[in-house]
Amino acid sequence: MPILVQKFGGTSVADAYRIHLAARRAVRALLDGNQVVMVVSAMGHTTDHLVGLARQVTRRPSKREMDMLLATGEQVSIALVAMAIHEAGYDAISLTGAQIGLLTDSRHTEAHIQTINTERIRRQLDQGRIVIVAGFQGVDPDFNITTLGRGGSDTTAVALAAALGAAACEIYTDVPGVYSADPRTVPRARKLDQIGYDEMLELAALGAGVMHPRSIELGMNFSVPIHVRSSFSEEPGTMIMSETRGLEEIVVRGCTLKPDIGRVTLIGLPNEPGIENTLFEPLARRHIIVDDIIQLVAPGGQTVSLSFTVSGSELGEAQALAETIPGRYAGAHFEIQKDLAKLSAVGAGMRSHSGVAATMFAALAAERINIENISTSEIVISVLVRAADAERALLTVHRAFGLEA
Repeated sequence: MPILVQKFGGTSVADAYRIHLAARRAVRALLDGNQVVMVVSAMGHTTDHLVGLARQVTRRPSKREMDMLLATGEQVSIALVAMAIHEAGYDAISLTGAQIGLLTDSRHTEAHIQTINTERIRRQLDQGRIVIVAGFQGVDPDFNITTLGRGGSDTTAVALAAALGAAACEIYTDVPGVYSADPRTVPRARKLDQIGYDEMLELAALGAGVMHPRSIELGMNFSVPIHVRSSFSEEPGTMIMSETRGLEEIVVRGCTLKPDIGRVTLIGLPNEPGIENTLFEPLARRHIIVDDIIQLVAPGGQTVSLSFTVSGSELGEAQALAETIPGRYAGAHFEIQKDLAKLSAVGAGMRSHSGVAATMFAALAAERINIENISTSEIVISVLVRAADAERALLTVHRAFGLEA
């Protein structure tokens, strides 16, 4: 009998009515001949509420105790979902991450999964039960509760699907699937019937909020078919898979916009071995995530400039580090740019089609939108634009690539 993993996010179990809807979906899958594992997030804004409680008690809660606190949110929701299935007349059991043997490392609040012992889940499935698992959490080798950080329930679901050899992992959310752009910003964004892992991974990493990149990467590594669907409709949703047959002519699959970006540039640094490390080693020590690194050698080859981008929330700390460097080198100085946004076009078709960058740049030029920086990879072209132009730039590029519904 095939195993089906179904993940329900916080909005999908936000109240009693929605909990019953989720329960009915699981029962329907059971009656269709599947063994069903549900992965459930905390209800609605429960996690935010728990974080708020911690902040009322202390300004600096320990990460271990935060994990103990936050893990209670999923424990509430899985018990309620199990009760709803019982109410419908079917057998179910709720289990925490520790109870299913989901072993993580010891990085509290951002743990990574090491192994999953599926024996207990399989035993319950073989007895005809629907198994409801708490997402977002596990246990470390010393039996401390851990949480997986942002997107943790998605990661739990895909990891379980891989460990169980599931036929598919269904991700139920509050949107009908994956779109060619955020429909809140681009009303004519097109819902995608299918998309490749590599494209979805890039979209997620660049700001598409449907799934977290960690879960997409797991799905790609273990070839888990992922089906993104709405909890509140019967629309077919979007399939994320290794191959998207018949779609070779689709050059660009989607566009994303990542707001609140800052750029740091150091100018006039000596062109010598190790100069880059004087900047990036202290950034790494402080766990500041940098992007779009560019190094340019000045005419004559004696000096270089280094620039990188960071999220707006980390710009202050990155600037403080950058300020310490020019004083060591005569003539060196730094510049800061705030209020930028990163606009990206993503598509596997870029591997075999020319002119993609030209189309993007021409569309922005026609709208008098200035490009502050350009970066590319095999299937992505990204530009930095001013925040004031960001939404107009997204609409322009989305339209230029013919992605409107």
